[in-house]
Order: sequence, then structure tokens, then C-alpha cells
Amino acid sequence: MAEKAKKAKVVATETPEVAETEVQTAEAPVVSEAQANPEKFLKDFNWHNYQEGIDEVDDKQLKEFEKLVAENFVDTLDEEVVEGEVIHITDRDAIIDINAKSEGVISLNEFRYNPNLKVGDKVEVLIDVREDATGQLVLSHRKARVIKAWDRVNAAHDSGEIVNGFVKCRTKGGMIVDVFGIEAFLPGSQIDVKPIRDYDQYVNKTMEFKVVKINHEFKNVVVSHKALIEADIEEQKKEIIGQLEKGQVLEGVVKNITSYGVFIDLGGVDGLIHITDLSWSRINHPNEIVELDEKLNVVILDFDEDKSRIQLGLKQLSKHPWEALGEEVKVGDKVKGKVVVIADYGAFIEVADGVEGLIHVSEMSWSTHLRSAQDFVSVGDEIEAVILTLDREDRKMSLGIKQLTPDPWTDITGKYPVGSKHTGIVRNFTNFGVFVELEEGIDGLIYISDLSWTKKIKHPSEFCSVGDKLDVIVLELDVEGRKLSLGHKQTTDNPWDKYETEFALNTVHKAEISEIVDKGATVEFNDDIVAFVPSRHLEKEDGKKLKKGEEAEFKIIEFNKEFKRVVASHTAVFKEEEAKIVKAAAKKAEAAAAEAKPTLGDANEVLQDLKDKMTGKKK
Repeated sequence: MAEKAKKAKVVATETPEVAETEVQTAEAPVVSEAQANPEKFLKDFNWHNYQEGIDEVDDKQLKEFEKLVAENFVDTLDEEVVEGEVIHITDRDAIIDINAKSEGVISLNEFRYNPNLKVGDKVEVLIDVREDATGQLVLSHRKARVIKAWDRVNAAHDSGEIVNGFVKCRTKGGMIVDVFGIEAFLPGSQIDVKPIRDYDQYVNKTMEFKVVKINHEFKNVVVSHKALIEADIEEQKKEIIGQLEKGQVLEGVVKNITSYGVFIDLGGVDGLIHITDLSWSRINHPNEIVELDEKLNVVILDFDEDKSRIQLGLKQLSKHPWEALGEEVKVGDKVKGKVVVIADYGAFIEVADGVEGLIHVSEMSWSTHLRSAQDFVSVGDEIEAVILTLDREDRKMSLGIKQLTPDPWTDITGKYPVGSKHTGIVRNFTNFGVFVELEEGIDGLIYISDLSWTKKIKHPSEFCSVGDKLDVIVLELDVEGRKLSLGHKQTTDNPWDKYETEFALNTVHKAEISEIVDKGATVEFNDDIVAFVPSRHLEKEDGKKLKKGEEAEFKIIEFNKEFKRVVASHTAVFKEEEAKIVKAAAKKAEAAAAEAKPTLGDANEVLQDLKDKMTGKKK
């Protein structure tokens, strides 16, 4: 390679020996300075030049030489970024001239960001290797860009300067942006003021950004595009808010859709349309009415003092459906509609767009016991109903579906006269009885006392279950009060009428002790008759008491058909036998006395023996 500057010429100094020879050969002897003043010569002698073998160069020449080097050559020992010129481009490399002893080489991979690189372009480079194995100067454009980029990024951060960046790709939570050759992070929330749904639309685009954060320790840079437009939006927002008035109609864009409403961008100011203000008709979700990014006109309904919360309406821009309801619609008319909402107390029917009527659960069936509305209708059902009330001013309408069928109580006396027998279904219980449905709309009550002739029932669930079929007799009928009194036990004969004779007072029956209870025991004579035996009536003839499972004869000492109470006694059985024996003995004694004529003392002795036997003193 050709050198960039000429080297200075130097003149070798003559040695003292040569000088001395020349003096001796001269025609005329010359006395040298060394000979004339040897001390001064030694003192001023330049030993450096003598050792290097060169003559001393004038200071002026040295300065000119240093100036020439500074103007034409690069100090390759300094790791500073320098500017070079592209003088040649090959298939793989770019040859860069930086005014050094030789040109440098940079791989074209470092210029991928600049596909339009051409000869003559000025580029920043850093000297990577001063001289490789082949003596070639190796440069780096990438390292130079990084060094300069950090300086530029820091300057942009400090000054708030707007920079251009190239969006390279998507990443988790945002985008990667090339800024001055540095990969910066653009969070998804900093791309725009409105939520971004498609990140891919920004890839491979050059955009303006603001450097908002730098982490010098980890070399991280965060940029924002949103920050650039927020200032403009803030100005627009103040201008819009200052002009807001209730009833004002504005154009907006659907920004976000939630289950409870829609957020509208009014040009930097957001307002909310509640789901109830989207349509006069009842809807399940706002996306049935609007779509994202849709432009629409809205009316301002209300806002707070600082106008930061704006309530908007969409349905208010159209006429209320009740105003369009024909005057011919009146109470008693039949209408058709769709079930839109079901509650426990009833169902709402949409009879026209935005016009709804309520069918209370009590108007769904002639039945007197209430059920849930879900038992009669489902959401989406198309049904027919009768208008019961109509209030156009308050925009309210009540409907009924049971009115479509005849009232079953109209001819109740003919179908269910007192004393008639029927079969019904148990629908529900109360503490005092059972409700039985004879047909749809005809319910009757069986009091707990009318369930069984013999069983003592504390709660109706002990006797039957919901859904059971029961035979009943109509006991009472109240047409005006729409009440039926029914009886179940009346469907069979009262067994106590028969038991009144079978278990009459003083009748004796054989049974065993079933249970020992408080103050006595119980005895089961049959499935219906359970008698109570007091403790003192459990005593046997030998003085001991009956035990559980022990069989004996019992005498009925109390029978109450009304209260179904039976009391029995075992003791009364053998005491009655003893009384009979005493009477028989007395008669026999009297007869013997008449024959033998015994003395009064003899007779008294016999009577005393019998008395002692009866009282248990004598066995």
C-alpha cells in the first residue's frame, strides 16, 4: 500500500576521528571549536543525536511534521468512533477509508439495517483490530453504532427529543424497537391511548417514539408512542370537556365493550353507555347492539362536576316504543310475545320492540298454591297472554295466561259437591295439614286430624309424601273464598265405632306387655288399639309386677272414642275373681249356718279368714 506522507531526511554526523583526519589533510590547518574550547564543546554536545546517528532537527520542522500527521492519519491506539468513507463494496464486505495507513474492512452484515449503502457514504466505525494476521485493518460499524446510540439515547431521554424507531417484532407484553441500533422495549400499553387488539399491524413499521426510561445497569431502554399523542389528546380533552352539555349529541367510536356497558371515545374523552341505555329492548350483552371501532352518535345524559365521568345514551336518540304503541291496544286484549326474563315472582314478556309486560306467577295458573315461574315458561318461549292492566303514562303492563282457560271454580258445586269422593295428588305440607290438588286450579286442605281414624300424627310427612295420590271426601265447600275442606279418613268406616263395643268397659282381653313407659306400660290389642296400664295395675296375684313381653289378661277400665284413649288393668282381673269367691263363700256360709246353726263367733271367724285372703294377709 502507498504511504500517505514522506519521511523527513536525516544527515549522519561525522565522528571526531574523521574530522580530525580531514583537518590533517587540509592544505591549511584549521582549529576546530572542540580544539579551541574543549570544555564548552563537551558541555553543549548532543549525545542523543550522536547515539542515534542523526542530526538534530529544527523545532519548526518538527511542528510542521506533527501537523501533517494529525491532518492525514488516524490514531489507531485510541478506541474512539471515527468517520470513514465507503470506497468499495464487495459481495460480503465494505472497504472503508479512515485516513489510516491502510483501508479497513467491515462485513455487510453490519449494514443490514441500511440496504441502500453505496460507495461514497459516510459511516461511523470503531477500530476493532489494528492489524490482523495479514496486516489488514479491521473496523466495526456495529460497535460504533452502539457507542453512539447510547449517547444519542441518553441525550434524547434528557431532552425529551422525539426519535424514530423501527418496530422489529412482537414480544411478550409489547414490541421490540430498533432505536439508533439499540433494541428498545415498547410496552403494549404505550403503543396507543386505546387498547391494541392486533400487535402485528405495527411490525416492520417506522414510528416516532419518546424515550421514557433507561436502565444503565442492565442497558435497557423503554420507549413510548403513546406519550407523543397524550399531549395533543389532553388539549383536545380540555376543549371537548369545556363544551359538554346535557342533551348534546356527539359522534364517538366504540373503544371497549364490557358486560355492563360500552365505552365510547369522544376524541380524547371517554364516556360510558350503560347496557340499559343502549336499546329500548332488553338485551343480554352490549355486543348484540354495537361492535368495536364502530362510529355512532350518542347523547350526553349526565356527567360529574369535573366532567371526568360522562354518562351517554344511545336509545334516547330514537322514539320510545311505548309512544308507538297503538291506541287500539286495551285491557282484555290477547297479545303474543316472547319471554325475555324470568324471576321467582313472574316473567317479563316482550309484546313489541321495547314494550314489556309482567306475568305474575299468580296469573300463570288457577292453582291457589304458588309455584315458581320456571314451572310454567322458559326464556325464549313464544306465548299468548291477556292484558290485565295497561298504564301508558308509567309505561307498565300486567298480563295473565290463566285467563286463557275457564276458571275451574265456575262450576265447582257441580263437580265437587259436599260428600263426593275424589282422588287427588299431595302438593305440599303445612304443620296443620296437607294440600291436595284435585285438578289444575282446584286445591283442598286435609287437616291433620282428618288423615287417620286411629294414628296419632304429629306432622303430615309421617303419613304421606309429596306426589302421593290420596282418596278424599269433600267435607266443606266455600265458593266465595275458593276453599275446599277435604278428609281422607272419612273414605273408610271409623273402626272406633266397632271398638267401642269390642273393648267396652270391664271386658277382659289377653295380650302381652309391649313397652314399659313412664308411670306404667303399654299393651297392643291390635293394630289400632294400644292401651295404657298404670303401674299399680301391673301387680300380679302373687304381689309381683308384670314385665315386658309377659302375657296376661287385662280388664278395660276406661274407653274414650273421641280421644282414642284406652286404659287397662291386670290387677282388676284377679281381684274381681276374689270378690266373686268372697260372695260365693258368704252365700255358702249362710247356707251352712242355716243348717248347722253355728254360733255368731264361728261365723265371724269364717268371714275373717276370707277377708284376710282377699287382702293378701293370708295365703
